[in-house]
Amino acid sequence: MTDSRQTIAQIKAALQETPSNESVQMWRQDARTGVQKLIAQYDKRQEKYAEMSKAFNQRLSFEQTAWAQGQRLAGVDEVGRGPLAGPVVAAAVVIDETFDLLAVHDSKQLTEKKRLALDAQIKAEVVDYAFGVIDAQTIDEVNIYEASRIAMKQAIEQLTVSIDGLVIDAMTVDLPLPQEKLIKGDDCSISIGAASILAKNYRDQLMVQYDQEYPGYGFAHNAGYGTKEHLNGLKTLGASPIHRKTFAPVKSYV
Repeated sequence: MTDSRQTIAQIKAALQETPSNESVQMWRQDARTGVQKLIAQYDKRQEKYAEMSKAFNQRLSFEQTAWAQGQRLAGVDEVGRGPLAGPVVAAAVVIDETFDLLAVHDSKQLTEKKRLALDAQIKAEVVDYAFGVIDAQTIDEVNIYEASRIAMKQAIEQLTVSIDGLVIDAMTVDLPLPQEKLIKGDDCSISIGAASILAKNYRDQLMVQYDQEYPGYGFAHNAGYGTKEHLNGLKTLGASPIHRKTFAPVKSYV
């Protein structure tokens, strides 16, 4: 049995793990100031965890409804509609009841460090995932909206498991599947949130590779968005093969 003779360092280490209720209650009675500070920190962590769990379950409502009916959904999202260069990338993700990564959220609400850390965890926990990539030339030919839909369709078709329906961020795709079009879907569906993270990481890595092939625009840092460095590169070098020639101001340098 744990008692107050434990050092503060030992109690701190124990609270970082999963202590028993009996231990926590005993430490609450410990008069040492250091122990009480640790208990206060522990309570804050538990409160934050409870809030994250509640939000996580709220964003699982579409998936849980499908699971209750014995069905499997794919969450789909895309990234890269706004940049001046590079492809648009979509990801499709299938999860099941065992998926428990509470930190999964809209990729835009995560730091780069957190998003990258989640990448491998998501891939390890999902049932399946796949990507669709549509290049700048096709974007110029069909427009960015249609290119995004094509990328989503491509990602869905690359899945290796069968699915019964789709939850998609603000779009529909040309496939004979039931589809739930969700505004800000990456903020209200765990599947879409996971897809947004994988798609963002995948595209960012592509742009790092393009930066080596087409230096001078800062693609590794700006992912193709119109930063000052990027615009200066356009003025100096003109448009590269991966620039979207129909986008302003790129078309001024073609």
